[in-house]
Amino acid sequence: MKNKGIKGLALMAIAGVMTTGCDLIKELDYTVTPDPLEMHGDSVRVKVSVKFPEKGINKKAYAEITPMLGETSLKPITVVGEKATANGTVVQYKSGGTVVYEDVVAYNSDMKVSSLDVTGKVFKGDKEKGDIEKTKIADATIVTPLLVNKDFRVIYAADKFVRVTEQNYKAAINFLKGRSEVRSGELKDQDILDLGAWLAEEQMNPKLKLKSINLTGFASIEGEVAKNSNLSTDRATAAKAAIMKMAAGKKVANETAQTDAGYSVAGSGEDFDGFKAALETATDISDSDKQLVLRILETIKDPSQREQEIRNLGKTFTTLDKNVFPKQRRTEISVVYDKTGFSDEELKALSKSNIDTLTVEEILFTATLTDDLNEKLRLYKESARLFPNDYRTHNNIGAVLYMQNKMAEAKTAFEKANNTEENAISLNNLAAIAGASGDRSKAKALIAGATGAGKEVDYNKGILAIQDGAYDTAVSNFGSESTYNKALAQLLNENEAAAVSTVNASADNETARGYYLKAIAGARKDNLGDIIDNLKKAFAQDGSYKKMASEDREFMKYLDNASFAAIVK
Repeated sequence: MKNKGIKGLALMAIAGVMTTGCDLIKELDYTVTPDPLEMHGDSVRVKVSVKFPEKGINKKAYAEITPMLGETSLKPITVVGEKATANGTVVQYKSGGTVVYEDVVAYNSDMKVSSLDVTGKVFKGDKEKGDIEKTKIADATIVTPLLVNKDFRVIYAADKFVRVTEQNYKAAINFLKGRSEVRSGELKDQDILDLGAWLAEEQMNPKLKLKSINLTGFASIEGEVAKNSNLSTDRATAAKAAIMKMAAGKKVANETAQTDAGYSVAGSGEDFDGFKAALETATDISDSDKQLVLRILETIKDPSQREQEIRNLGKTFTTLDKNVFPKQRRTEISVVYDKTGFSDEELKALSKSNIDTLTVEEILFTATLTDDLNEKLRLYKESARLFPNDYRTHNNIGAVLYMQNKMAEAKTAFEKANNTEENAISLNNLAAIAGASGDRSKAKALIAGATGAGKEVDYNKGILAIQDGAYDTAVSNFGSESTYNKALAQLLNENEAAAVSTVNASADNETARGYYLKAIAGARKDNLGDIIDNLKKAFAQDGSYKKMASEDREFMKYLDNASFAAIVK
């Protein structure tokens, strides 16, 4: 409690300043909490406790008090003697009492370097007896939350570039009915010739690596089930021998494809799925006959009876035997291999000489290989030209423009990205634009839809939480990363030691704002040495902090200290 006597009456101080009737109110004690006043979440909360001594107010007197914070009037209060006729808070004459006044007022800049004052009038009966001279009762205002760095973070939409991808090269060898020998003519089909050429290329191309050759044999649905099962396996085995022989030839000479362990051979028996697919696309069989064949396949379980029923269809069976069954008598060849894509240097060169040949993933990845914002912007604009329906291209244009402080253009790009495909990343980035421009309400609405987009979302929420005065929430949002804003949130959350530790571990350890923050922590710990040392370092980097410190109510108690005064003058 501060005992200022009648001169420091909180909300009711008259201190000999009434024009008349000085005996109506005696000396009073007051406590302003906090003093200096503090701004949090855009507002200043005022709480004043006033103690009236015994016989502190005349029974028939009352005072109309108007508190002033800077140039802003707060809500008035009326204090009433026990026999006065006015409406207000009654204080007993004999015993005295305590009156508690509270108000919350929106912060404005003229409150920063100001004071909490009281003024008003004193009455007895229905007559005015004097004025209350404007009297200071507290200093105002600590505005440390305004030190928040509004470095809202935007997110680049990630590429899905994979340098090494698993690929599959396919071919097939067809067989005669009931046979498993590979005919020489089959090895001259274009898909087998292409397979041979691919095997030759793989042997010489370091970007291709053969992993396995999988062969699956099939039989048509006519014939005995057991026989067809063995036949399908025999066809796969025969195909393997043919491919291995081809791999040993002079024009191919693929050593890996000559290794038995690199092959997988399997017989799949009768190819019902393939038959159904071929039947559905057959143009020379009526729909009714197609349905009839399918019904036979689904309802008759005995293979011999099923085949006979299909043969009984006459012309339809002839068509199947000529156009469908032969395609089932085959071995499918699946060559599994890894393909290594372009190197970083190749991607950078192609992005300048022949970018149209690159995929969107390759262009987006190439942009990550440079720190030059102009080059990033070129690449993202090219990706947007080639792939305008991919929201990532527009979003990343906006991210670069944001980093270049071209906010209007960045906003347009983010909006285009989100209109192309609504996504959490672009919503976060639009929230960053709103937050950086001071539209906190819009920023919070946008960021609500950005959950899961990345750690940047939580960082941005941390900034907004500081501005809302929710410091514990802010600390939580900033997570484990050591940043200036996290240190500020810890300081505002009354954890000075953690704040100093965090800023020391951050990129702002030796910046002007980092030193200034540590000076405030020193003031809150009443450590003059820390204040002087850190302020000197802050001033050396940025002279504007000198004026800031001279007005900052965090250092109010040191204004008359010679060491402090010497460095801020």
